Amino acid sequence: LAVEHDGRTYEVRVVSLFEFESINLYGTDVTAAREVERANRENERLLLNILPPTIAQRLRGGEVLIADGFDELAVLFADVVDFTPYSAAHPAQDVVGVLNEVFSLFDALVDRHRLEKIKTIGDAYMAVGGLTADHGDVTAVADMALDILDEMAAYRPPSGEPMSIRVGLHVGPGIGGVIGLKKFIYDSRLESHGVPGRIQVAAATAERLADRYMFEPRGTVDLKGKGPTETWFLVSRRW
Repeated sequence: LAVEHDGRTYEVRVVSLFEFESINLYGTDVTAAREVERANRENERLLLNILPPTIAQRLRGGEVLIADGFDELAVLFADVVDFTPYSAAHPAQDVVGVLNEVFSLFDALVDRHRLEKIKTIGDAYMAVGGLTADHGDVTAVADMALDILDEMAAYRPPSGEPMSIRVGLHVGPGIGGVIGLKKFIYDSRLESHGVPGRIQVAAATAERLADRYMFEPRGTVDLKGKGPTETWFLVSRRW
């Protein structure tokens, strides 16, 4: 039994003294211990917001350098179209509120499809599938990409104007790791040149997912660092 009094927390133990027909109460000040527990829970929550649980566990286990290779990783990158002019035209509190609402929608999709959220940068959101056997595979990432378009088609900020999203999706080998002692980076490389309201993929990704999804050709796009690249649009599920 815990009792709060005058800003302190006491753990109370009740002892019955039958021979004296009385009850004794013993109180132990556990304020400091409870504060440590709360701090540990908060640290855990923050760590899991930065890193996937499996990586966080390895860090707690004492690993300093973590670098993993993946034969097949699916990376999703989404960003809000024209968010910079939107931010300039609205109060900062409203802008933060809209981003919170949009990213909360995406977070719910990550949970639904059992994926891993990697990070957000400004109005950009990044998630992956295929990090572990227990988390969604590459098709789950494609499903999330389609669901993002559906969610954003229905979403309206308080100002009422529709918001458009562009999504890039890539499937292929990847590397994830923890770098440095003070800042964590758990990342995979994705290069896309998106189109508002569309999900763009490279030809190899379209070929990999062609049995379950419908695609339409976009043509060749000159991607920075990659040169001319054949790209496709993910349109829908086949069933």
